[in-house]
Amino acid sequence: MSSKSLGVVDYGSGNLRSVRKALEASGATTVLISDVGQLAAVDAVVVPGVGSFGDCAANLQATGLWEPLREWIEAGRPYLGICLGYQLLFEASEESPGVKGLGILPGTVVRFSSSRLKVPHMGWNTVSGLKGPLFCGLPEETAFYFVHSFYPAPADPLLASSLCDYGGPFAASVSKGSLHATQFHPEKSQAAGLAVLRNFLTTL
Repeated sequence: MSSKSLGVVDYGSGNLRSVRKALEASGATTVLISDVGQLAAVDAVVVPGVGSFGDCAANLQATGLWEPLREWIEAGRPYLGICLGYQLLFEASEESPGVKGLGILPGTVVRFSSSRLKVPHMGWNTVSGLKGPLFCGLPEETAFYFVHSFYPAPADPLLASSLCDYGGPFAASVSKGSLHATQFHPEKSQAAGLAVLRNFLTTL
């Protein structure tokens, strides 16, 4: 695993330092990607996320990485999306009306709607129904750390590789071939999060 190079996409936002530290603690070598020419040298791409859907999309387009990212994923090359890096895979988001997502997966990103809920959904929450390579060796119910006000609603519920309940169930992660993405933050989820990152590395 240590020989694998992961490109962490720098779009001018995101908690890049903590994501890189967690990946390196899991056995990866990381490279910050800010230019399309750097993609050829990495084995997988990681898109972390802090900020708004619209700003992230605009920044990726401004750096020339938007279409190359789409092409990377459509070619079946390994991708890990975290938080916004998960949401951007879908067609659109209620957070930024009129802004198109990558459209890799059918569905939209919606806001928690219940007036009883504290939004953003922040802190530890139980994730269940774990399936797929990211969760190998983890208990059927495992707690992860979340910070978000919006979440993807996949058109195909079978894409979900885990579920979390916050005013109702939502897809806490998805997996499809070499594409994996989580709404929770593995880099903030201590041992369980590091296990998810190590499991991602084993898929490469």
